[in-house]
Amino acid sequence: MIGEPETRNYKPLIGIAAAVVVVAAAVAYYLHSRHAPPATPPPAPPATAQQSEEPAIQHPLPSGSAANNAPLPALNESDASLKDALDPILGGSAVKDYLIPENIVRRLVVTIDNLPRQKVAVQKRPVNPVSGAFDVEGDEQHATLDARNFSRYRPLVGVIANVDVHQLVAVYQHYYPLFQQAYQDLGYPNGYFNDRLVQTIDSLLATPHPQGAIDLVRPNVMYVFADPGLEALPAGQKLLLRMGPENAAVIKAKLTELRAAVTALQPKK
Repeated sequence: MIGEPETRNYKPLIGIAAAVVVVAAAVAYYLHSRHAPPATPPPAPPATAQQSEEPAIQHPLPSGSAANNAPLPALNESDASLKDALDPILGGSAVKDYLIPENIVRRLVVTIDNLPRQKVAVQKRPVNPVSGAFDVEGDEQHATLDARNFSRYRPLVGVIANVDVHQLVAVYQHYYPLFQQAYQDLGYPNGYFNDRLVQTIDSLLATPHPQGAIDLVRPNVMYVFADPGLEALPAGQKLLLRMGPENAAVIKAKLTELRAAVTALQPKK
């Protein structure tokens, strides 16, 4: 599902305003609208003998951050500390105005885990939906995605384009044990969150580039892509399509930078 048939106004959200990996998390929720039906994270698959084995970690991170030796708060008490860490990177007013301040780490983990799936858990979003109405050209018999939608995301894309990824990754590295704990609590006791982050970034970077107008249909309340191939894409890829090719290109460039930064970190041997 990609749009809504009615109009409500929301504050624009800060694209990567939610903590480490915010670039990837924001891609999900600053593109989403509260009109989208709630989705819940898919249940973790039942444990098997194979799953009980420790999986190979592909992108290990060093413990702690060379730039920050402060002790970590407990996961359920980390919101204030994490917001303080984001202030110099995103701006204190942005963090205060647009970030959903409760359960930041857990919301980010659910978001990042959901992006390569068919649905995202809207009620677990870490930031507020984008402002404005979803516009289409045409009618219910033949509609296309209206390019006027793309301008709704430009202020947010500008914020994302100017974020210092290295500073962001330093925050991510420092708080990583909390992200790992939240990921295991989600139902992956042997999973490694940084590997899932990289998988999610790779999924977003694989978003196709349709040529010309994108046709829509409205079988029920929500508009969906008329092309079954596009409608079958992961939720994160469909959200990138919704924001338009120019905005998506900026997001992909920042995601590429983020991927390089988080995979370059290696534990000392």
